[in-house]
Amino acid sequence: MKFSLRTKLSLSFVSVVLISVLLVSLITNLLLDKHFKEYVIENQERKSREIVAQVSQQFKTGEEWDRDAIEQICLNALEQGLILKVIDASGNLIWDATVHDNEQCEQMLAHMAKNMSSRYPNWEGSYVEDVYPLAGDLGVVGKVVIGYYGPFYFNDSDLAFINTLNRLFIGVGAFSLVLSFLIGSLMAKRLSTPIARVTTTARMIAKGYFGGRIAEPSTTKEIAQLTEAINNLAETLENQEALRKRLTADVAHELRTPLATLQSHMEAMIDGIWEPDVQRLKSCHEEIMRINRLVGDLEKLARYESDNLILTKTDFDVSELIRHIIRNFENDFAAKGIEIRFTGGREIITADRDKISQVVVNLLSNALKYTPPGGMVQVSVEGADDVTRIAVRDNGTGIPPEDLPHIFERFYRADKSRNRLTGGAGIGLTIAKTIVDAHKGSIQVRSKVGEGTEFTITLPR
Repeated sequence: MKFSLRTKLSLSFVSVVLISVLLVSLITNLLLDKHFKEYVIENQERKSREIVAQVSQQFKTGEEWDRDAIEQICLNALEQGLILKVIDASGNLIWDATVHDNEQCEQMLAHMAKNMSSRYPNWEGSYVEDVYPLAGDLGVVGKVVIGYYGPFYFNDSDLAFINTLNRLFIGVGAFSLVLSFLIGSLMAKRLSTPIARVTTTARMIAKGYFGGRIAEPSTTKEIAQLTEAINNLAETLENQEALRKRLTADVAHELRTPLATLQSHMEAMIDGIWEPDVQRLKSCHEEIMRINRLVGDLEKLARYESDNLILTKTDFDVSELIRHIIRNFENDFAAKGIEIRFTGGREIITADRDKISQVVVNLLSNALKYTPPGGMVQVSVEGADDVTRIAVRDNGTGIPPEDLPHIFERFYRADKSRNRLTGGAGIGLTIAKTIVDAHKGSIQVRSKVGEGTEFTITLPR
């Protein structure tokens, strides 16, 4: 059976408090019982000494006793649960409580046994007598026999105190349980309510609804982090869903245009409207090549993003590689009237030469597309510590701030017009980032609309 978090937390609070109260009550009772026994025994011994001292003072010179005073002392002791017997030095009985009122003594001892049995069910007590000598001015003048229910006993006041204390423990325990249940329920509600909201949002995400967000803040650090993570997940999935829909539209658009051109040309030639001359066949061939490039890009992206991407690493001079790539691009940049510069010395790295070349080609292609005639592209290489940095900077159109977080996503293009001047399917930067990540490197971008863009690749040497 599964229980809710709120129920489990409430039961946990109640269980902890119940165990704590039981342990505290048990320990307190044991300590109290031990110390109270010591107190009762000490108090009983103290009373016995006081009684012996009082009786000793009642011996008069001439070997006479103040029998009235002794009787009063013995009667007072009887009220305190002590049975006294006073004997002079000759062995004569001066006072005996059992002779004075034996029935009262027996009832008192029976009452004491009942009190002790009520406190200790297995109690085994008995009547005990202690003998104390009576010292006078002339030496030992007699003895006092003090009888009591031993080894110790609780009178009615003692039992009332202990029972009141136990009832107080029970009351405190019951109050603590109720209070812990209320506090536990309140805290469980405060913890379970935001978690329930997270669960609801997560279920909505699982069903494909990515627009829900958890707006209520939480003062609990872990729950706040969980809420933030779910909101970020929902936002990411929502963006990915929008990207997927845009991808479908983009791929359809990329395929529709050349296919429509091919269809119209082929139909015209089939119907005899156009002659299948070299010019028209060449136009059809260009559209087929355009489709082929798109499919090739898709295959390349799938290959680079697969878990089985293999890097063939060698030691090479990355500056020499970039100079070679720039020479291949010189005609394209010159045709558009864009100046390209390179700075950097010899820089040896261990990496996959072909894939790093693909990254640089993709970045230079982007710079060529988005830099207007008369602009300039700068490429630099520098080493720092254990890394090598490659920077490609242009003074082109720049990337809007809202597009910067998405430019490395598949098929994302800041240029929404999709015209043939910029071209491309929007996966060049995705491929570049995938290759750099495979090399345990990083790629960052800085851009400002109207001023240009700079891509910086950091690779471990």
